[in-house]
Amino acid sequence: MSDLDLKDEPADVVMDLTRPDTPESESLDADNHLRPEFVRNVKDALEDGDSDRVYDLVEPLHPADIADLFEIVDERERAALASSIRDLMGVEVIAELNDWVREALMEALPADVVAGIAGQLETDDAVAMLEDLDEDDQQAVLAEMEPEGRAAIESALSYPEESAGRLMSRDFIAVHEAMKVGDLIDFLREHRELPTEFWEVFIVDPLHRPIGACALSWILRAPRNIPLYDVMARDQTLIPVDMDQEEVALRFQKYALISAAVVDTSGRLIGQITVDDVVHIIQEEAGEDALLLSGAGDGDINEPILLTVRARLAWLVVNLATAMLAASVVGLFQGAIARFALLAVLMPIVSGMGGNAGTQTLAVVVRALATNQLTSSNTKRMIWRELRIAMANGSALGLLIGGGTALVFSNPLLGAVIGAAMVFNNIVAGLAGIMVPVTLDRFKVDPAVSSAVFVTTATDTMGFFSFLGLAVLTGLA
Repeated sequence: MSDLDLKDEPADVVMDLTRPDTPESESLDADNHLRPEFVRNVKDALEDGDSDRVYDLVEPLHPADIADLFEIVDERERAALASSIRDLMGVEVIAELNDWVREALMEALPADVVAGIAGQLETDDAVAMLEDLDEDDQQAVLAEMEPEGRAAIESALSYPEESAGRLMSRDFIAVHEAMKVGDLIDFLREHRELPTEFWEVFIVDPLHRPIGACALSWILRAPRNIPLYDVMARDQTLIPVDMDQEEVALRFQKYALISAAVVDTSGRLIGQITVDDVVHIIQEEAGEDALLLSGAGDGDINEPILLTVRARLAWLVVNLATAMLAASVVGLFQGAIARFALLAVLMPIVSGMGGNAGTQTLAVVVRALATNQLTSSNTKRMIWRELRIAMANGSALGLLIGGGTALVFSNPLLGAVIGAAMVFNNIVAGLAGIMVPVTLDRFKVDPAVSSAVFVTTATDTMGFFSFLGLAVLTGLA
């Protein structure tokens, strides 16, 4: 935008546009993070009960930075912070808050206050704010809302969690196909109750089913007397209302969408999803899969400690059981280990390297399944690909560890045994890394949740069994 374009803009708009390029301030550093000194000043003012000082410090912040401040301060300080900056707690701040922080704040506020905030939010943001509340708190808030807003939120809450129905906004613009471009422009200008932010206008038939869409750029550049039917794009990506949000994000990514119409089971237009919502979903789903692979629960630092312990402990107990299974395999060869103690030193290398190789394959396959790169059409090709990779890596590692072992311990047979075991376990790791998540996916089980346990079990048990078994078969021990 040129200087001429900015000349007539309000001062606050100009400041907002240039904000990312401003120098360091008293509250933000060069990376746009809240300065430790600033946070400390806010904490000191809260401890002293100086609400005016807290307000003066926080008032210049952007709503997103205020939300960051709530996440940084201690949990016991958040209520006092909210009380000190009451009129700064707008919908922009609420929408930016971490889920756990927002839930705790909403539970602490009176129902009528929460209802007032929800009434100002977009439907999808209001649903995100209310869906995690206890049933009683949720109903109390809904009872305080205006009938129209309450009906929209109750309708959204009736859809499954993480579905398009929860994600969509009911604020969209739809017009009849017979309308002309000039009529549409006049309609948009005259009706002040229409949404203020949109990228396209949906064209619907008499049954309110979407038959096309017009981008704003087309509308502004087309002659006024042309019917919308002649300029609309007929090819649309329609989102079923019950579609999982992860699949919604994949469609946005695949077809480079900015917005998309959401339809019910009869094909009627009931909402839209925009790219700003999808960016959040992509980030959330990517982080979720990585955390599920490690069994770390939600991985949110604001999650209550008890919930975090419960989530992590469950998988640690499962891992303990699988470790005992691997230990039982070692127990079968106690005699061999007693006769040749060097086996106990070297066998963790085989299982450990197999585990690492299996984790690499598993990460690739889980991502491929999540992004629809791996389907039933190319599963066989993917298995053969990973098998070749496993054989190549296993052979290289086998030569390295086998040659090194033979030289260090002056025992060529020991080197051959550990080298062969390394090759075998890498092949097992490659097969397990792809077969386990693919099988779980076929049975409609999220492969990110439990694949790692099965793959680790396979590489540990087969690593120990192949190394110790070959040592016995060759007469090494």
